[in-house]
Amino acid sequence: MTIPTHTARSLRTRSLRTRLAAAIALALLAGSAGAADWNLATPYGDASFHTVNTRQFAADVAEATGGELNINVHSGGSLISHGEIKPSVRRATVEAGEVFLSILSNESTVFELDTLPGLAGSYDEAWQLWQASKPAIEQLFADQGLMPLYAVPWPSQGIYTDFELNDPSQFKGLRMRAPNINTQRLAENLGSLPTETEESDIPTAFSTGRVDAMVTSVSTGESMAAWDYVSHYSDANLWIPKNIVFVNRQAFERLDADVQQAVLDAAAEAEQRGWEASKADAAGSAAALTEHGVTISEPNEAVAAALQAAGDKLFEDWESRADAGARQLVEGYRESIK
Repeated sequence: MTIPTHTARSLRTRSLRTRLAAAIALALLAGSAGAADWNLATPYGDASFHTVNTRQFAADVAEATGGELNINVHSGGSLISHGEIKPSVRRATVEAGEVFLSILSNESTVFELDTLPGLAGSYDEAWQLWQASKPAIEQLFADQGLMPLYAVPWPSQGIYTDFELNDPSQFKGLRMRAPNINTQRLAENLGSLPTETEESDIPTAFSTGRVDAMVTSVSTGESMAAWDYVSHYSDANLWIPKNIVFVNRQAFERLDADVQQAVLDAAAEAEQRGWEASKADAAGSAAALTEHGVTISEPNEAVAAALQAAGDKLFEDWESRADAGARQLVEGYRESIK
């Protein structure tokens, strides 16, 4: 049987389209097979300068690698809760994560360093402390199959209250929110009662009297609209804590060498950018608190002395628990800032 010319042309056209579609599909499949997608979990909301910086890091990696590595940032604890982020990265449930470094203090006294009062009282000193402690922290992470990418500080920590803090006796029996072990110990040394409260529950905790005070930065106070439940911020400059962004080591090593280098380059930029962002955010957040009626002041002589004594006791406790390597690390750091 002879196929009509127009029918033969139609069949050839369909065949060509089918082959073309198959070729495009194979090309797309090959492209997607060469690309990698990571999930990065962070407990901080989109308004936090930390999250802004982390998202920029992800964007920089995607651009530098031409889409060979896409990092999906899951903010606000939407994917994994804060306490489960590091274990999840270790298990490779997600490839990367961001945590408040001192929440790991139960693993090593080295993770407590940036929450020891008086150890680093400025951004310059905090940077020197990070450089001094970085090799030890990298090794602690490596022992668990993890690799730090970069660390960024919060502004210095002070004390929020709904009253003027002007006498050391006011610490006695004060229900103080304590998000990490050293804040708990500081509260106890002051005669206060450390209270565990999730960040999202802080406004309710203040309004119901479960919490009378909290130790955190001006940045957190601004992002949480602290003026709705407190009236004073004592700029005690207790410590300058950090967040750390890290990755599953095996996930990193599966990347091509040029993609690995792009990640490291973007991480170095994120660290520098993040430290500058922290300084800028500290100034802007302090201004916002003041504009909303929060009184910011430095501790008077008596309160400062009480905080100093509590901090000294906290450091003595740390020294009694720290191993020789951690103590030498601190000694080396102190020599570097003289």
